Amino acid sequence: MEETELDAVDWALLDALQQDAALSNQALAARVHVSPPTALRRVRRLHELGLIERQVAVLNEDAVARRLGHGLSVIAEVSLDRQGSEWLDAFERRAVQEAAVQQCWRVSPGPDFVLVLRVRDMSGWHALAQRLFTQDANVRNVKTFFAVHRGKFETRLPLDKEKEAGR
Repeated sequence: MEETELDAVDWALLDALQQDAALSNQALAARVHVSPPTALRRVRRLHELGLIERQVAVLNEDAVARRLGHGLSVIAEVSLDRQGSEWLDAFERRAVQEAAVQQCWRVSPGPDFVLVLRVRDMSGWHALAQRLFTQDANVRNVKTFFAVHRGKFETRLPLDKEKEAGR
């Protein structure tokens, strides 16, 4: 993909959409001080450039869990026996197919993967662990952390202030 220069308006649009992607085009344009047609054209371009991956609603996990009567957040460090690219790719393919896996990171040094998961309850965790870790002969070790409190959750990327200012 061709590298395209972004100006202060583009950066302001990206920042505003990270804060509230549900803004109407009129409100978005007013927030970044451009006309609605300009805002619409620029946002379409940002999508085409791949800078906006998708626009979603971020649910409050705890509020949803209270209504459903369950919810367990899990962070797992996974180490594999064999770390060849084919083995890493195979584990990653299996992990990302699981709906409970919210994030899958290949990391280094340390474990091979860090997974962030959300399951119904402890029996749901046990079933997932059996499918993902126990049945795979290549998983050497899993270190699991069960979240008891979330101090911060943010999806917003910090944008370089110099780029926002168009410098």
